[in-house]
Parts: sequence; C-alpha cells; structure tokens
Amino acid sequence: MSAILLSASDVRMLAGQLGVRPSKRLGQNFVVEHGTLRRIASGAALNAADVVLEVGPGLGSLTLALLGAGAARIVAVEIDPVLAAALPSTLAARAGDCGRRVTVLNADALSVTPADLGDPVPTVLVANLPYNVAVPVLLHLLAAVPSLTRGLIMVQAEVADRLCAGPGSRVYGGPSVKLAWYATARSAGTVPRTVFWPVPNVDSKLVEFTRRPPPAPTPRNEVFAAIDAAFGQRRKTLRAALAGWAGSAPRAERLLRAAGVDPRARGESLTVAQFAALAAQRTI
Repeated sequence: MSAILLSASDVRMLAGQLGVRPSKRLGQNFVVEHGTLRRIASGAALNAADVVLEVGPGLGSLTLALLGAGAARIVAVEIDPVLAAALPSTLAARAGDCGRRVTVLNADALSVTPADLGDPVPTVLVANLPYNVAVPVLLHLLAAVPSLTRGLIMVQAEVADRLCAGPGSRVYGGPSVKLAWYATARSAGTVPRTVFWPVPNVDSKLVEFTRRPPPAPTPRNEVFAAIDAAFGQRRKTLRAALAGWAGSAPRAERLLRAAGVDPRARGESLTVAQFAALAAQRTI
C-alpha cells in the first residue's frame, strides 16, 4: 500500500476530531498542499541506508510523503502529546504496514539525545521546523546527534536567509556562523504561505545542509562564546564588542591581532574559521 497524503480537508477534519487548535506557541502550521510535500520528500534524496529524523510531524502530512518517497525508517519527534498519540493511527490508515517504519517519540526536540532516538540512529533531518524555535532546534540536533550527515528543513524565509548568509551580508549573524561550524548550507527554494493551514503571516524557505568537519580543533563552546560576544553588540568594533569576553578592550585587541583580525572590524566580516582562530588565542 502506497502512502495516501492528507488533503486540506483531511487535516482540518483530523484536527477537529482531536480537538486540536493550531498553537502559535508551538509553531503549528500544517502543510496541506501535496506538491510542496512531494517536493520536500523528493528533495531529501533518500536512499535505502538513510534513517530520517522528522521534528514536528503534527498530523502526519510530511511523514506520509517521506514514506511515499521510500524512507526506510523515520523517527518522528512530536512535542504535542495529543498529536503524538494520534499519529500512529493515521499512518496505519494511510500507509498500511509502511506505517510501522515510523517511530513516534513524544518529546521536546530541544532535549533529545541519540539514546532517545533508538538504533539505527538518524542520518538525515527532514522537517517543517516550528518558526519560534527553528534555530535552537537545528543547532541542538547538529550538536547532539553527530550521525546526522545532511538535512532539508523548512523555516521562516527570514531565518533561512540568515542561516545561509555569508560574511559581509546584511543578515549574516550568530546563526549563520554557528551553522557554518557544523555544515555547509544553501537555500533550496521558497515556499508560499498559502500551502499552510492556518496561513502564517510570512513565507517560508527550504534550507539544505551537509555536515562537514569543524574548521578547527578549538572547543566549540569557546568559539560560540566569541560569536555570541561579537554579535551581541554587532554595531561596535570587535575590539569593543569583545572586551567583556576577553577581559578588557586592550586584551581583546591583542587577541584579535594575534589571530590576524583587524580590531576595527565587526563581527559580520569574520568567517567561522576566523572566529575559531580568535577563540584559540584566548585558550593559549
């Protein structure tokens, strides 16, 4: 039995039966357009060895599309206990035995660990991430689940632009540099707001990422502390913005010069490798 996707009326009907009113707090906007669902499932380019991690499966729209695209196993992490409890029944009704390939975990994606996700561990993240926690969830999963080698996520368009931005861009910031620590990222297209129920106030975009080794052996927490300090006062020069992080403005200048960075520069001009070099100087 091939997976039967949920229509817009199916989504509304299921939500009504469950007494679910989409929550802004949980970022619940359900995709109801089949073309978009198939586009995401196809774009994930799944192979027989892949285990998919889906965050926020909701009523199962994307989950069914991923099963239809040949996902061998899916771990679906859903924070809403009502939706998590209902998902297996929907999958059984619309995907038959294929629904057994999905493990539903009622948990907060911000706290999951590989032990929670079972074996074999997920290798690909494919998700319509809740707008309000998209960046923290993505960064947590990349840190906590090293088996994730690539992913295709849907996020608010503005967030996608930040994640994919490079040094010098107006929207380049902490999320851009932190994602670059883990992976290369690129925009994979725009998703109009009309494909969701309820319709959000913003458009969405797809972001594709591929994990790579860290750019330096410097501890990640040291590098991220430097990034946070630089962008916490992004209008200031790095000499001033990093004064608290370094202990004083003169020491910040010494560390910057030792790392080959102009103290008059600002955070948005530095690559992740330069932040790593700067953090390494502080640990010497």
